[in-house]
Amino acid sequence: MIFEPGVIKVEKEREFGDLKAAMEKAFAADRVTKYLKELDSRKIRVRNLDAVFAADAIDAAAGDKAGTARSLYGSLPVSDQAQMREFYLSKIEEVDPALRAKFHKLYQYY
Repeated sequence: MIFEPGVIKVEKEREFGDLKAAMEKAFAADRVTKYLKELDSRKIRVRNLDAVFAADAIDAAAGDKAGTARSLYGSLPVSDQAQMREFYLSKIEEVDPALRAKFHKLYQYY
């Protein structure tokens, strides 16, 4: 038997979509280095999403107005926030291994 995760419906589709698009922009091949440099300059670990939002790092990399991603995330219900965290964690794992090696301190757990 193959495990299939349950599908949770997104409640606030517009806000969720806007935040997802901003994250995809921040992790685009031409912007991900800028994003990681932003985190590095502020000593923020890549998996610390709360600190990422507090520093407006996604907005800086995506070219959006500061506070946009944080505001969108805050407007989401808990179930949508959980799905967005999962999406973000999947995006940080998709970063090119050479770039991850360059910013290895950001990816360390401790």
